[in-house]
Amino acid sequence: MAGTESTAPVRSALVTGSTRGIGREVAVQLARARYDVCVNCSSEAGLEAATAFADSLAADYGVRAIAVAANVAVADEARALVERACEAFGRLDVVVNNAGITRDKLVARMREEDFDAVIDVNLKGTFHCCKAAAKVMAKQRYGRLIQMSSVVGLHGNAGQANYAASKAGVVGITLSLAKELASRNITVNAIAPGFVQTDMTAALSDTQREAIADRIPIGRLGCASDIARAVVFLASEEAGYITGQVLTIDGGLSL
Repeated sequence: MAGTESTAPVRSALVTGSTRGIGREVAVQLARARYDVCVNCSSEAGLEAATAFADSLAADYGVRAIAVAANVAVADEARALVERACEAFGRLDVVVNNAGITRDKLVARMREEDFDAVIDVNLKGTFHCCKAAAKVMAKQRYGRLIQMSSVVGLHGNAGQANYAASKAGVVGITLSLAKELASRNITVNAIAPGFVQTDMTAALSDTQREAIADRIPIGRLGCASDIARAVVFLASEEAGYITGQVLTIDGGLSL
């Protein structure tokens, strides 16, 4: 009926590690899709830039946006991050577990602390945020948990045993939580990007980048927007019957 206002709730989202790369583009695309967005950086040192980014999202897309500094590898900080998003928006509908680091070396040369650091952020950080968010979403009887895995977690990669282990673990958490939370109308899915043009791949030489592109049937590295658009779909109402899936977005690299 003309003039009738929609009663659908305004959806809100938290994106961890969202000040650069894929996470930043995910925050942009969610704001464009009219989600309120909580931007996250890992420490107070990045909070000024994160706040400026959140302010730009609010100005550009007419949504509410905040920035919160929290190291998701620390359980108390991850829990406080989720609580802050809930306080700001009144609910929390989507959590995108994107925060991740690399400490690449061959296993023979890898220090234990480098292995632990990657596991703590990439895997335990996902666990901490999922645990805190699931409690909120279960009460709402609605939620979308979206994890960022990697093709490296599915197929391995020399020099990245720690990263591969962390991203394979993210898949395991995703599949388990999908079974645990489905009855509460919470979907849990993962995305496994291939080689994407971000800060993590910027260190590659032109020769290395060309060699990688030659292995990809589509013929190019991915863009952050290739991943972000998939996140927006998995966060949407239209994806409500999709859970426990790992969506590989790699231009055909895994074929």
